[in-house]
Amino acid sequence: MDKTEMLQALAKEKTAILHGDAERIAKQHADGKCTARERVAKLFDGGSFVEMDALKADSNLVAGCGTINGQPVYCFAQDFASFGGAMGKSQAEKILKVLGKARMTGAPVVALLDSAGVKISEGAAALPAYAEILSGMARLSGVCPLIVSVMGPCTGIATLMTQLADIAIQVKKSHVALHTALVMNSEKGKEKTADQLFGADTMASQGAVALTAESEDEATALIAALIDLLPGSNMEDAPLLPDTDDLNRLLVSTDGEDVSSLIADLADDGKVIELYSAYGKGVRTAFVHIGGHTVGVVANDHAVDNGRVSAEEAKKAARFVRLCDCYQIPVVSLVNTDGIAVPCACQQGNTLRGAADLLYAYAEATTPKIAVVTGDAVGAAYVAMGGKSIADVSYAWPEAMIAPLTKEAAVQTFDGDKLNAGESREALEEKYALDCGALTAAQAGIVDDVITPAETRKYIIAAIELLATKHDVNLPKKHGNLPL
Repeated sequence: MDKTEMLQALAKEKTAILHGDAERIAKQHADGKCTARERVAKLFDGGSFVEMDALKADSNLVAGCGTINGQPVYCFAQDFASFGGAMGKSQAEKILKVLGKARMTGAPVVALLDSAGVKISEGAAALPAYAEILSGMARLSGVCPLIVSVMGPCTGIATLMTQLADIAIQVKKSHVALHTALVMNSEKGKEKTADQLFGADTMASQGAVALTAESEDEATALIAALIDLLPGSNMEDAPLLPDTDDLNRLLVSTDGEDVSSLIADLADDGKVIELYSAYGKGVRTAFVHIGGHTVGVVANDHAVDNGRVSAEEAKKAARFVRLCDCYQIPVVSLVNTDGIAVPCACQQGNTLRGAADLLYAYAEATTPKIAVVTGDAVGAAYVAMGGKSIADVSYAWPEAMIAPLTKEAAVQTFDGDKLNAGESREALEEKYALDCGALTAAQAGIVDDVITPAETRKYIIAAIELLATKHDVNLPKKHGNLPL
């Protein structure tokens, strides 16, 4: 075979791989799904994606790197139109290569999952492939951002990839199934559909995925938006966007009870990406830009059980704070809580562990931490989220109250004699709130300043700028013992 014939043969082989199996691709389209290469083409800037190991057709995977909104990103996408995107040794080798390149160059990794499972032909030999990938993801965690989007079936061991990612997105009509429907429907008479068991809404409500998307295009847009928020690695700062909003803009939303409006008003141009919105609803966690800076917002929703922090909400907030800390993203806490939730006796230990997780995450984080007490800040929840020893800068709104107990509990506990003597409960509660008010807290050094609510955005931007050069490290150690 001469050189020309070799080039022709190579071109033919590449064309066959790139075009794929027409019948299987048609089936993928009929199911309302794109192929792996179509997904990659939509995600990356036009013409920027460079495929790696394209001739390894038996991998059932598209892998490579390119740019998303100008930012370098690595990606691997399982190709369901190629033997169901089955995982085997060849696929694992390509994924590990992507993870290794990302680690060496300092760039985010995006995984697009769509696979029927392991290669049956490889039998038990396929299991080490998953072990290597999961180990690689765990070691890359906190070094480079990992974003996983489930766009088709994700079953068995592969589901753990969603949990090792920094952010997992699930497209509606896709499934995340650790066990089969047969196992999950073991209770007779209580059978559920696959969507009820493994669908995006179910996974989101259980905190297994951070975001859901109605379509693949929406998931692609979310990935691009997250890339704009996150740095390439822990050695870089998050992108600083050009000023698109007035740095001195006053807030319109100054009601601490309306946390959704407050977060949107703080954000540049009102743009908010809220994570885990269907899980632990008493605490809101969101990425925004404030003054062009990427910021993680943790906010109590006082409309949900007076902002009391349950085990679910504590763990949700703790993981988000740790994500921000991995990449030196400032954390702004909007504190308005009546303290830690009071569960049934059987959940006391779970709540205790959750509260410890929250405190640990905030205390360990060395990223800039700014707290704004917008309402009540009671007990352990205040200590964890807004305590002066935890936050670098702490502000309070004029009507805020910082206290060990709610005013109702304090009066009931300490003023029984006065109540029995006929004194007004309302007057006693008002006096307690005033004694524990924002001005008293500022005078005692518990907060740095009492600020006008409308000026909150200005104060936060000033604090972020002040803390931009913050350098703080934890004591030398392998790692702490997180109270999981």
